[in-house]
Amino acid sequence: ALTRALGLEMETGDFGGIRSQRYAMIIEDGVVKTLNVEQPKQFEVSKAEVLLAAL
Repeated sequence: ALTRALGLEMETGDFGGIRSQRYAMIIEDGVVKTLNVEQPKQFEVSKAEVLLAAL
């Protein structure tokens, strides 16, 4: 439900149907402060080092 509400669903076809895109959020007091969404087949903006630097 959260992934759909954020508009971060993707269709993977035979691989697995509808799945969540890779993303990471920083939430402060119930407010999304950072939302990093990865490009397909990438792992750059959702890794721990990037999120720690944003804190």
